[in-house]
Amino acid sequence: MVTGEPEQFNATQREVDGGRPGATAAFPYDRMTVERFRAAFPRARWRDDLGAWFVPGTSAERRLNSWSSREWSGVLSYADERGRDAFTFDPITSTYLEVADELVVRTPYSRDVVSGLRQVPWARWDPASKVWRVPFRSLEELRRYWPGIEEAARRAEPEERRKLAESRKASPEHVDRLAEASERRRARYPVPEDALPPLGQVLMTHAGCVVLEAVSGEVVDATVAARFYQGVTTGAGTLIWATRRRPTHDELVRAWPAREVPGEAEFSRGWWQPTIEILREERRKAASLDRAVATRRQRSS
Repeated sequence: MVTGEPEQFNATQREVDGGRPGATAAFPYDRMTVERFRAAFPRARWRDDLGAWFVPGTSAERRLNSWSSREWSGVLSYADERGRDAFTFDPITSTYLEVADELVVRTPYSRDVVSGLRQVPWARWDPASKVWRVPFRSLEELRRYWPGIEEAARRAEPEERRKLAESRKASPEHVDRLAEASERRRARYPVPEDALPPLGQVLMTHAGCVVLEAVSGEVVDATVAARFYQGVTTGAGTLIWATRRRPTHDELVRAWPAREVPGEAEFSRGWWQPTIEILREERRKAASLDRAVATRRQRSS
């Protein structure tokens, strides 16, 4: 099995798939390395059960060792030397970059930073030091992605995050989001007075899958309906409030799906019987939520 550091390749002959001869190869993932490997071994296939590439053939072990010798013997060390010389001549100056035996990237957490560094060949995360390590051979690729990485790191600084949060709070969009959240916490839904829904039954609405438990008879303010429930239209009719809650997983399992796709009339009144596709997705979400709740309870106890 090819394993260990890139410079230390070994191949092990083995038989899989009912005695099919071949050898396996495993090495740290790198897109360019994989491309060269696939070009050299077009019949190689990745095997999840082995966690390695399987190369068929009675001479696979010899061919793998020969390829690894050509691929790695002195190539990487020479590339690192060239990259170090290039960095000395034209360094990347940044508070997020340190120079050691290799380049060390230390930034606040950011998805954009992680995404950018994953594009750099040979870059790897060091969980012990909580830094990204990039060998000098990858200098040019790092230089290519560095402006985006550095900008994302700056945005991830605590002070920048605080400024961004404050600017968002002052925006009209933030006010709208707060109003929507406040309306959701009221756990209510408008229904037409002349087309009341069945209570205690799983229904689909413009607010998602719900169970309506009671109709209060309170008339819905027209401005509230227009702002938060634009999909519910009754023409000249009256909308009244009904209390709602999220259906349980058992209720979703017992719910009967609609035989036909709901039409425009059902959408306009604001509630309809869910289709089997919607029920399956809602059951999946409810089961996931139940597992999360059970895990939290187990940890707290």
